[in-house]
Amino acid sequence: MTVVEPASPGETIDLSTAITMTGADTVQAMGITGKNIKVAVIDTGIDYQNPDLGGCFGPSCRVFTGWDFVGDDYDAGGKGPALVPHPGPDPKDCQGHGTHVSGIVGARGLVTGVAPDVRFGAYRVFGCGGSTSSDIILAAMERALGDHMDVINMSFGSDFQWPQYPTAVGADRLVTKHGIVVVASIGNRGANGLYSSGAPGVGANVIGVASFDNVKVQLPYFTVPPVPLTAPAFDGKVGYTQATGSPNAPISGGATLVRTGTLTSAADACSALTAGSLTGKVALIRRGTCSFYAKSINAQAAGAIAVVLYNNGPANVGFFTPGVEPPVTAPPSPAVAIPVVATDDRLGALLSSELVAGPVTLAWTAEMARFPTPTGDRISGFSSYGMSPDLSLKPDIGAPGGNIYSTLPVKQGGHGNLSGTSMSSPHVAGAVALLLQASPKSLRELGPANVRDILMNTATPHNRTTNERDGLDSVHRQGAGMLNIAAAVAANARVTPGKLSLGESQSGPQKHTITITSLPGTGKAVTYTFSHRSATGTGKAVTYTFSHQSATGTGSNTFSPTFNPNAAAVVFSVPSVTVKNNQSAAVDVTIAAPSSPLKGLYGGYLVVTSDEEPATTYRVPYAGFIGDYQSITVLSGSTRVCRADAAGNLSFVPASGTGTAGTFTFADATQTPIFCVHFDLQSRSVTFKARAAAGTTYSPALSFVYFPRNSSAMTVFALGWDGAVGIGASRAILANDIYEISVEVLKARGDPANPRGRHRQRGRRR
Repeated sequence: MTVVEPASPGETIDLSTAITMTGADTVQAMGITGKNIKVAVIDTGIDYQNPDLGGCFGPSCRVFTGWDFVGDDYDAGGKGPALVPHPGPDPKDCQGHGTHVSGIVGARGLVTGVAPDVRFGAYRVFGCGGSTSSDIILAAMERALGDHMDVINMSFGSDFQWPQYPTAVGADRLVTKHGIVVVASIGNRGANGLYSSGAPGVGANVIGVASFDNVKVQLPYFTVPPVPLTAPAFDGKVGYTQATGSPNAPISGGATLVRTGTLTSAADACSALTAGSLTGKVALIRRGTCSFYAKSINAQAAGAIAVVLYNNGPANVGFFTPGVEPPVTAPPSPAVAIPVVATDDRLGALLSSELVAGPVTLAWTAEMARFPTPTGDRISGFSSYGMSPDLSLKPDIGAPGGNIYSTLPVKQGGHGNLSGTSMSSPHVAGAVALLLQASPKSLRELGPANVRDILMNTATPHNRTTNERDGLDSVHRQGAGMLNIAAAVAANARVTPGKLSLGESQSGPQKHTITITSLPGTGKAVTYTFSHRSATGTGKAVTYTFSHQSATGTGSNTFSPTFNPNAAAVVFSVPSVTVKNNQSAAVDVTIAAPSSPLKGLYGGYLVVTSDEEPATTYRVPYAGFIGDYQSITVLSGSTRVCRADAAGNLSFVPASGTGTAGTFTFADATQTPIFCVHFDLQSRSVTFKARAAAGTTYSPALSFVYFPRNSSAMTVFALGWDGAVGIGASRAILANDIYEISVEVLKARGDPANPRGRHRQRGRRR
């Protein structure tokens, strides 16, 4: 049952539960607040007029520097004037995302961020809406470097990407060449399966961050009559989120609440409702089958004055934000003109049950309260899976990112809830600021790699579900686990490398060396033991033991991962080592992958435990691929030639010999061939070739390197061809003829000299 905890006047709301989850509150209580640390926020800008972020912009303000690279109207995905950036000196945010991110890093006021005394550089790379481009992001990185930033946060990305993507490469160079710690979101493509992580978060030395759901969420609420006989007693407060695409909910007044279905209705309000049946009433509607728009417009047509949607667990639990924008149709579909809000599955079920007993009056309020999150402390459903296409372990670490209440632009109310790895990344960036302030100079001089290692060593892996028997969540989903900044600040040692990317297992067990280093100034010798459970140590002479924790693996289906408990076999060369102050000890570990499922991913944690009182734990996550990575099919569907109509809609062109539909004149966009290709997995290179009727092959018609994969099993990339072949200045238009088009890919980690690393398909065009 849901228990509501109201926010007390003056309390730092909701973000406080998130910083408690990572121990940031404990570190702040020690007087470590990020003072003198400079954090760059490359994003939509910062509304520096929000008092929680200092209220001003300039050298003496918390937002002390910055630049607008784009202007309000810029949109890299737009047309005409929207494609032209209009840079300027004022990085003020008109979208809201960057302000929310900044509050998580370091707000001080109504909400308190992770590092409330950092100073900000605001680098605006997005307009008031739309997307941006890699060259603008790279320019922002260069400016942050010139402004001598200590930490850079980037809460955006290009999904399904490689470490070789431009923003990932640029971010990586900031780390390795210039000593800046770069933190980035790993992406919100959890629903799209494996290998979905985005750039720049997949950068080799970038800290790529996954999202965990907050344990509580701060929401507006309406009231209904309380139910004192429930356990625990329901006080009548129902938290909700506001749907996008509808008017905001009222803050006063009320109406009768009625339900349009039952707790088992699979298609509640998916069909037209009786005209006038909801006149003057608020409709309670269960999620499922049809779109939120369809449910809302049906209720509106029946006379409803508002809609309350609720989740339909167990597949969909917790609070959610529905979109009720009308679909693009001709003629245009009507807009939803009544407020639409959404609540979680438990509160919705409670409301539905109350309505069985009789009418219920709903009263809107202007108040907010805390509500428990049923998925709290678990990886957010939207958080992207790793690994990187080259089988590098990503993400690196996780932090709270689901249901985070933080700062917004003053014109948007000043504060609000957002969810995403966009919210977990700044939590880690703030934690880096705390660690940098807390660390002695000798430790800071070890560089950003040391920072990432310590954060990963001291993180805590979490279970996949609330059922302990389901085991730890996948390493390629949570990385090292939940950030524990209190443990990181207290760490007396680090274990390197901070993670092990094991690649493919076909060559048999792998032997690796891990090194335990006592950090400067940590005191006497320490003994470390290796075992199944571990804890971190500080202080006196300590023994460290070695152990292993297995994590849940995933099956071979890229787009719809299945989970399996098969664990690797792990053997350490010694059971324990003793490390003297400011010295190191190396230990060999041999890891044998499980034998199944073939083409699946597996992982776990090497655990290093001290003999201190209390014991301390360091972990090294590892992950790998079961079997031969080159056995994965990349081109699973047939490659087809497509044609676009005047509106840009695509249709397949029949094969040569079936008529004139395969003939292209290149006169305009409708007369240009488009190659429609589906990629199950990323490819190191993609080459299209054209073979003339006489047998001569021309190449490349098109070519790409480090190509992403499709987002789902039913999508394709549409790649236009101009009828030319060759590269650069040697590219030339082919003569009129009938050409057979083939596509060849070099698979991820494929050897150009080995045919097994290649995959070919053929099609035809006229």
